[in-house]
Amino acid sequence: MKRKTGILILIIGILIVSKFWVGIYTHDEFGGKNIFIKHRPIWKTFFYSPRGMSDLKLSEMSTEKQNEQILFDEFVLENQTIE
Repeated sequence: MKRKTGILILIIGILIVSKFWVGIYTHDEFGGKNIFIKHRPIWKTFFYSPRGMSDLKLSEMSTEKQNEQILFDEFVLENQTIE
């Protein structure tokens, strides 16, 4: 019984660590989903660009979309190579 509990705790620990360090983003041009390793831990897992391929400025977006775009820029554009 202790072995099963230990394995369960290990699996839960791996899932929590993965949640903080592994992310998924939707490519703004091609639409495919890609997995990446985050440069710092954050609870957010799914990233997308509300701007997409448009010329929309950050100041023209709602606060929620601005925050999403800032996170996308930080985690995907600045720290990843998009293929």
